[in-house]
Amino acid sequence: MKHSFIHIYTGDGKGKTSAAVGLAFRALGRGKKVFFGQFMKGRETGEGLAFAKFGAQVCHRQFGGENFIPNTPGQKDVELATSGMEVCAAALRGGYDLVVLDEACGAAAHGVLPLDRLVEALEARAPDTEVVLTGRDAPAELLRLADLVSHIEMRKHYYLQGVPAREGIEF
Repeated sequence: MKHSFIHIYTGDGKGKTSAAVGLAFRALGRGKKVFFGQFMKGRETGEGLAFAKFGAQVCHRQFGGENFIPNTPGQKDVELATSGMEVCAAALRGGYDLVVLDEACGAAAHGVLPLDRLVEALEARAPDTEVVLTGRDAPAELLRLADLVSHIEMRKHYYLQGVPAREGIEF
């Protein structure tokens, strides 16, 4: 029986990264080793500050610029994601109990991250490595590979009323 799975947290609602962080903290609490890679993000986050307190038990890396990509990715965004995918592929091949690829779905869907390279890395992962992919617009190919898919739907959000992202809540 298979004991490690691929999870996808997708949709337009808030909470995809938060769910992945929650699973990472659960794994850390049980002594597991975690790799948490973030695509399209390159600024200080609350989760990054918290992960730093776990030392070598967690590796937190970011593969994005200072600002989250609002619309069309630039060449620098693609370069950061592509080089980051190599780091993530190595993490998937072993050494970690849980590998989180935060915003990988959106990055792949919008041409920031090569989908074929992401699929190849997932298929080559160590058999005992649990994987979480987050992000909007998860491509069909990733959904087919996944063992668990959670779709987070926005029904109401204070952002639409002009409330900006808040430190400690959204980042």
